[in-house]
Parts: sequence; C-alpha cells; structure tokens
Amino acid sequence: MIHTALAAALGCAGFTMTAAPAHAAGQSCDNSIKATFKPDDQTTVVLVHQFRKGEVLRLNEPKTPFSQQAANDVCLVKLLVGPGHPGPDGAPSTSPGIGLEVWLPSSPNWNGRVHAVGGGGYNGGPHGTPVAIGDGRAGALASQEGSVTSSSDGGHPRSGAVPGMKGGGDFGMNPDGSLNQVLWQDFASRAVHEQALKTKALATLFYGRAPHHSYFEGSSNGGREAYSLAQNHPEDYDGIVGNLPAINWSTFIIGGLYPQLVFQRDLGGVVPTYPQQDLVSQAAIHACDVVGGVHLGYIMDTAACRYDPTKDRAVLCRTDGGSNETADCVTRKQARAFNKIWYGATVDGTAPDPAVDNGWKSGVGGKRIWFGYNRGTSLYNATFSKLFRTNAGVTNTGGPFSHSSDMVALALGDARLASTNFENATGDGADGWKQLSYADLAKAAARAEASQAQFGNVDTKNPNLQAFRARGGKLLGWHGVNDEAIPVQGSMRYYDQVAALQGGPARVQAFYRLYIVPGVGHATPNGTANPAANPPVVSPAQFFKLLVEWVENGKAPERIDLQSPGDKPVMRTQPICPYPQRAVYVQGDPNHAASFKCGEK
Repeated sequence: MIHTALAAALGCAGFTMTAAPAHAAGQSCDNSIKATFKPDDQTTVVLVHQFRKGEVLRLNEPKTPFSQQAANDVCLVKLLVGPGHPGPDGAPSTSPGIGLEVWLPSSPNWNGRVHAVGGGGYNGGPHGTPVAIGDGRAGALASQEGSVTSSSDGGHPRSGAVPGMKGGGDFGMNPDGSLNQVLWQDFASRAVHEQALKTKALATLFYGRAPHHSYFEGSSNGGREAYSLAQNHPEDYDGIVGNLPAINWSTFIIGGLYPQLVFQRDLGGVVPTYPQQDLVSQAAIHACDVVGGVHLGYIMDTAACRYDPTKDRAVLCRTDGGSNETADCVTRKQARAFNKIWYGATVDGTAPDPAVDNGWKSGVGGKRIWFGYNRGTSLYNATFSKLFRTNAGVTNTGGPFSHSSDMVALALGDARLASTNFENATGDGADGWKQLSYADLAKAAARAEASQAQFGNVDTKNPNLQAFRARGGKLLGWHGVNDEAIPVQGSMRYYDQVAALQGGPARVQAFYRLYIVPGVGHATPNGTANPAANPPVVSPAQFFKLLVEWVENGKAPERIDLQSPGDKPVMRTQPICPYPQRAVYVQGDPNHAASFKCGEK
C-alpha cells in the first residue's frame, strides 16, 4: 500500500535552531512554543525547527530520493501525545505515544487553511522524535500550497516503510502474544483525531487566529483514516478526501494472503514466474480492452470481462492441450490459480466458472471471504516492490506482502504465522502461514472481524455518515479498478451501504462522491500488466482542489475529464463519473473524452 515518505536513517541530535521573525499577533518559530503550547497534560513539544526557502526538509538524515525542498519558509513543530504504551525497551509494542509533525507556513504565506494528510501501511516513523523527519512531503506541501499541514505516525514508531528497517503489524501484539489494544485504538482512530485537534490548536496559537477551513486528505491507510474521521469524528474537518481507502481492513488485508496460499496449496509452493503472470494478465487485457474498435491496452468494462485462461490455448502449454510452446506458457493448474485470484478468497479455495460469475458484481458471503484482484492487474506489482524494497505484490515470488501475513498472525494470536520481519517475545515470524489451509485463512478473517473491539474497530466500515452530513461535511474520493493491493469493489460496496441508509445515491451525492478509475493502480498510475497501457489518471492535487470548491463555493464535482500522464502509445483523455455512474462509450475516437457520456449501463 502507499506509504508516507520516510527518512532513510535516523541521525543524531545537534542541529542549530534558527528563530523566525515574530508574528504580529501570534507565535515565533522558536523554542518558546514549548512553553506556550499546552493544549493538555498529555501533549509535549519535542522539537521546533525553522526551515528557510530552498532548504532540504531533513534534520540530520542523509539526503534520500524522498527528500523534499522548502518552496518557502516553513516551521516544523514535532509533538508527542501520550499516554502511549509502556513495555520492555525495544519491544515493537512499546510506544511513547502518538507522534505528530505540524508544518506551518510563514504568516504572510498562510492561506488560512489546514490541510492534514494521512499515512500509509501500518504507519510508523520518527514523527515523535527530535532526530529525524517522518514525512517531508507534508512540509513540502505546506511550503508550496500555503496551508498548515500535519501527519501522524499512527501511535507507534515502528515502520517497515524505511528501507532496511524491520517493522509492520508487530506493534499490535504484546510480548505475551495478546493484542495491544491501546496501540490498536491509537492506530485505528485516535491518532488522526488528535492530529486534527493539535493541528488546529497549534495553528491558532502560531498565527493568532483560527483556520477558516480544515481539510484531511489520505490514500490507502490514509484513505481509511479519512473514512474513520467522517465516521467517528465528524466535527474535525470541513472536507475530507479519502482515496483507495483501506476500509474493511481485516478482510481485505487477510484476503491479500490468498494468492500466495493458492500457490502453496494448488501449485506446491511454486509461484508462477513474472513472464508467466504477464502472459496471462496481458491476454486478459487483449480479450477485454476493445472500445469503439480500438484496443485501449487496459480494461474499461471489467464487469463484462469473463476471460478464462483455462480455455485459452494461446497461453496454455502444449502439454496441457494448448498451443504455446514458449517457456512462459502456463499449465491448466496455473490457469485455474489465476481464476481463483481474480475471483477472490473463498473458504475452500474454489471459484466459479468466469462465464457464470467473474467476481465483479457478486457480493461477499457464503463461501466468498473477500473480493479478488481484477483481470489485467499487475498482481506482482514490480514497480511498487522496487520503490519500497519490499514484497508489495500479492503474487510476488519473494513471498506475500507482509501486512497480510502480519494480520493473520495477529488475528490467530501466533507470531510464527507472520513473515520474518515480525518480531515478538513469543517467537518471531517464521512464515508459518505456508501451512495454513483455506479454512484456516477464513477462520483468521472471521476472528479478526469478531475481535474489532480489540483491534480498535480498525475495519472502519460503519456506513452511518449522518452526523458528518448534518454538520455540512463533504467527502470525496477515487479508487483505481486495477488496484494491486485493495480491491476496488470494497469502496463500491461501502458506498452502496451508505446509499441504502441515506435513501439512495441522489441523497448521498449531496455530501459524498466516489469515482472509479479504470486502468489505475495503487502505487502507480498504470496498475495493469501492460506497460504501454497509459490510462488517464487523477493528478496529485486535483481532488483536493475539487473538494475546496465544493466546501467553500458550493460547487459539487460532476463528470471529471482525466488525461494520461504521457503520450505513448497515444495521449488519452477520458471521463470519470460519480459512482454508480461510469463512462459509457457513445461514438468517435475512444481516446478522446468527448466520445463518452456518464451513464449506468
């Protein structure tokens, strides 16, 4: 999943403080903030540091590819909000509290807004320490946009997002193997609520006036945090952007282990090679990507795609009744494994014939635990894995994305089931997940759902948004059809549940709009197995600008025309529509947005 940009290494203290000019009716960027900012008895200011225009936003850490530069003067205030969770030194479950980083533009550059941002994965990082920066991107955003920004470590410093550093879900298990309910509560909802309270309070102190509007924006786990705020703390923000949200945490995370379990149970533990995976996924794209007589290179109508590799002689090995004689051909068993992964996790490892049910519209329940990954998606997600130096894809040859095996270990109370990055006094992770049956995986998902109180209600799936709507809040988000980590159907299902409570989509769209984006993935604009797909994408600031227009000027987003990030093989424009509508081809060149309308075909 998308991670917050983190410092690559922790340095030593010893930097020089530089005082900023005092504000006419506010606070200087200096150590006086430590004495003046006392919102409650659990909050401590651990660092105040002034960055000047042009400076790299880092403390003592070496410069990394993630390092950001200040576009204008910006003040960093690092906070620690207790009580945290005491424990043995070095234990993953030990935390001093919630670490927050608040970035404040110079007074003349402040636009009067708060624009808080979410984290990724299991969060973590050095937010609550004085020696390193957890999210320099938030600082860059503050200096560029002029909003007060902030980010959180989710209540613990444990971070697997730093290359070479262990970490992940093990923060959530006590040394005796029980769930760490304090830190799960912090991670699930309290951290982002405290982030909202402290960010707005500090902005008011620093500038001598309160923000006129406050916003939150997050993707992946940050998207889940966005939904948590709308559900649990509707008073915190005027507007929220929640993209590709990690809601339904227990089931989608645990369901992410299913592809690797299919390989263990059905293929003797042998993962198909990346060329084999690409062969099958690209065949699915080619079978289903035609719009207006043109092969787009990605699938627009996933509901209609019923490609079945077990019936495609072009991908099957000649020894299995196919016509493919290359080293990348797949056996019939491997082809069935792809059908299972596309359909999603089931209690017995079965999947229906795609001609009858391709998994797109069918719900969850009965045999089905959760949704699968849609046809054409790059399942091993090489770009994401390379970027974060981890096994991020669900079909990676190096093993599962560790977030999934971590959650299985937590749900079943056995650290040994996790991957080897998981540390606990009862025994470290030992890839015990390999011995699980399909029924065992279903048991883990059911137990996690039944234990939501102990997990801090991390699933974040309450469809009752009435309080958020009543206070005038606006919620906006998008999700890619070819998300390699979080199946898009989870977002659609949640929206449908909200609509059922609100009395239909028309009532929901007065305050909540969701957009589904074909071809787009979780970590990269192109989520497909076709490197030349070039689907139109959402630009980085696009949805935040739309949200501000909606909140401050009453202009709700309607059809949004997107543009592809490059011109190879062709520059494309294409509309996305408020769900449940989608882009429907009418006539003309399918590479042009004008050839589509919004409809519910």
